[in-house]
Amino acid sequence: MEANPSEGAVLRRCTTLLRDLLPDDWDTHAETFTDLGSGDIGVDGRVQVVTPNGEVAEFLIEVKRVLNRRDIGVVARRLGEATDALPAQGLVMARYISPPLQELLQDLNLSYVDTTGNVMVTARRPALVLRDRGLSHDPYRGPGRPRATLKGEPAAKLVRTLVREKRAWSARELVAASQVSTGATYRVLEYLQEEELIARTADKRFEVTDWARLLRRWSRDYSFVDNAQTYQFIAPRGVPSLLNKLGAENDPGFRYAVTGSVAAAEWAPYAPARAAFIYTDNLDEAAQKWRLYPADPSTAEAANVVLGEPDYPVVFDNTSQAEAGYTIAAIEQVAVDLLSGPGRNPAEGEELIEWMQAHESAWRR
Repeated sequence: MEANPSEGAVLRRCTTLLRDLLPDDWDTHAETFTDLGSGDIGVDGRVQVVTPNGEVAEFLIEVKRVLNRRDIGVVARRLGEATDALPAQGLVMARYISPPLQELLQDLNLSYVDTTGNVMVTARRPALVLRDRGLSHDPYRGPGRPRATLKGEPAAKLVRTLVREKRAWSARELVAASQVSTGATYRVLEYLQEEELIARTADKRFEVTDWARLLRRWSRDYSFVDNAQTYQFIAPRGVPSLLNKLGAENDPGFRYAVTGSVAAAEWAPYAPARAAFIYTDNLDEAAQKWRLYPADPSTAEAANVVLGEPDYPVVFDNTSQAEAGYTIAAIEQVAVDLLSGPGRNPAEGEELIEWMQAHESAWRR
C-alpha cells in the first residue's frame, strides 16, 4: 500500500481484509458516502456483511487516514448519532490503529479495521466475531522525531509523582518535585496530553484525568524484569521465613524494597505469594545477607525469590513498612510491577487498583 493512502484507499484495503476473514460463502458490500445518495447521515460509508441465508449485518463507517486519541470522541459521537436511527453498528477504519486506541474503541463498543491487519469486528445478528492481529507499530510513520513513550527514568519519576499527589501542577513545580530536567518534563507532559492522560486546567496547570489508566499505560513501558537486572534464588526455609528475617533486621544502610504479590498483600490480599520480588541495591550482598541460594536451570522450578537491581533508584522512593516490619515499595510502584508481571500478576494488579480506587485518601495525598 502507498505510504500516504487516501481515505478511499483505506476503505478499500480494510474492506478487503474484512472480506478475507469471512467464510467463502459469506459476502461483503461496501459503499462510500457519496454513493449513498443525498441523505447525509454524517458518516463516510457503510459495509454490509451478508450470510449465505441472506442475513445482513450492516456497519456505518468512519474512515480516518490518521487516527489520534483526540479524534475518538468525535468519531464515537458521529457513529452513535448515525446508528441511533438505523439497524447498524459503528465501524472505524484507519491506516493504523495503535493498541491503546484499539482498547479504547472496544470500550466504546466500536468495531475497527486498520490497513496493517488489526481487526475487531462484532455483530449480534447475525452472530459475528472477526478478530486478527496486525502490526503493533505504525509502518507509515516517517523519519524524524521518534514517537514518545513512557520508558526511562524521567517518565518513571513523573508518572509516580503525578499518580501519588492529587493536585494540579505547574511545569516548574513538577520539575522540582520529580527532580526531572525541564526538557524531559515537557516531553513527557506533551505525550501524556496527546494520550489524554493529563489535562490543562483553566489556569494552565496540569492534572491527571485518570490515575489508574495512567498506571496501566506506564505498565506497557515499564516492568520489574525489563527495568532491573534480575536473578532467581531459593530461600530454603520459604518466603515467610525470609520475610520474618527482613522484618527483624535493623540495617538502615542496606536499601531494599519488597514489591509484587507480597507487598500488595498489605493492602489487597489476593492469594498466597509463590515468590518474593525484591528490589535491592546489591544482589550479591542481599543474597549473602539473607542466605539465599542461586537457582540454576536444574533448580529453577524451586526458585521462590527474585532479586532485582533497578536501572534507576526511583523504586526506593516513598517506601513504607509492612506490618511484619520489612520494607515495601510505594503502592503505585507495586501496582505497575504487578500489571506488567507474569502469570496471575496482572489480575493481582487490577485487584490492587480496585483497592486504591476505594481507599484513595489512604495513599494519595
